[in-house]
Amino acid sequence: METQKKVQETLNFIRQKTKLKPLVGIVLGSGLASFGEAIDVRDEIFYSDLPHFPPPTVEGHPGKLILGHIGKHPVAILQGRIHYYEGHSPENVIFSTRVFAQWGIQTLILTNAAGGLQPKMRPGDFMVITDHINLMGYNPLRGVNIEEYGPRFPDMTEVYSSHLRQKLVDVLNQQKVPFHEGIYCGVSGPSYETPAEVRYLAQIGASAVGMSTVPEAITAYHMGLEVLGISCITNLAAGLSPNKLTHDEVKKTAHHVEKIFCRFLKNFVANL
Repeated sequence: METQKKVQETLNFIRQKTKLKPLVGIVLGSGLASFGEAIDVRDEIFYSDLPHFPPPTVEGHPGKLILGHIGKHPVAILQGRIHYYEGHSPENVIFSTRVFAQWGIQTLILTNAAGGLQPKMRPGDFMVITDHINLMGYNPLRGVNIEEYGPRFPDMTEVYSSHLRQKLVDVLNQQKVPFHEGIYCGVSGPSYETPAEVRYLAQIGASAVGMSTVPEAITAYHMGLEVLGISCITNLAAGLSPNKLTHDEVKKTAHHVEKIFCRFLKNFVANL
């Protein structure tokens, strides 16, 4: 199939550039890219050099594959992601996830910047994702199923590993990092939600809302990876704050907590 061919071509290129065989993959969301420089870096590849890897167009997503170690663990880090709202097809949005899975990565950590929907949330808090609601308008598994990747009708009972979540909660408690546990709602964007939409999302059980993560989580789980999701609450959603929402606010809040983020995530991965 065309998808499998593209994935293999990308992997062949990566394997020519590095001998590292990562077991942990990390996707860094808006404003969280500095984590990529905080590890023991071995190799770096720009998305623009990778076959079939469209570079991101959003500020705060540098577009670089970083390879190295955190403690004893070989890791691959996507310093930024592409989004459906940039005009990409669903297949392109999840392409990097398929590459990671076929590369042999076993654990995928998805991070994002999100708008908080709960009254107790404050900008700069973190949220451990327990589940998600897909309101993006599409499912990344639509179309011909690739049996090599996973079943036609995958179970979605526990997309986000309870085992990994508990390990992360333990680390956050030890480091006294403010955090919540909750449900992430994925929407297509790029416009932020209206106050009416925010009230609706809270009523249906969402704790935070963002424009990514859900397609990657579905795809990774479909392919047998263990998934962990982390949201940085960079702002309160529309109607819950007196300020208008801007991407600059998202980046500023993420930058403010990036040292905390780097510290707890490095500790978490090192002790997997």
